[in-house]
Amino acid sequence: MIIKRYITRFPKLEASIELKRICTRLKYSNAVRFTKALDIWYLKYKFFLNEESVNWNTGEITFTHKRLVSAYRSLRTNLPYLFTYKNHKNLSIANTTNNIDGGVFSHLKKLTKIHQGIFENMKIKIIDEFFYNYNNKL
Repeated sequence: MIIKRYITRFPKLEASIELKRICTRLKYSNAVRFTKALDIWYLKYKFFLNEESVNWNTGEITFTHKRLVSAYRSLRTNLPYLFTYKNHKNLSIANTTNNIDGGVFSHLKKLTKIHQGIFENMKIKIIDEFFYNYNNKL
């Protein structure tokens, strides 16, 4: 999950710990409950998230907790897609991408790493050919 990348596996800030707790309950929740929990979290930490810092070398103003803000924005932006597997039960969509990551993409990563020195357009052709062959196996 991309949220782990933003707030780490062992967050230290109280806001990060609570957001991680909300995210771990994602698969047991539904869209309404998850959205409500996210809204309550945001209202509680709104001022904390909006804190800004100035880089004295460049004069640039950025969010003090930009990784936490990015995690929240990612959840908020992707909220319509988070419960697709529950909204379309007849399609038998998995709630994780583990099958793709270990089954399909690991072979694809190996294939592209073997051919590191080739140009990008050639890598795209290799990937297209890989998926074409993969779809024919199904």
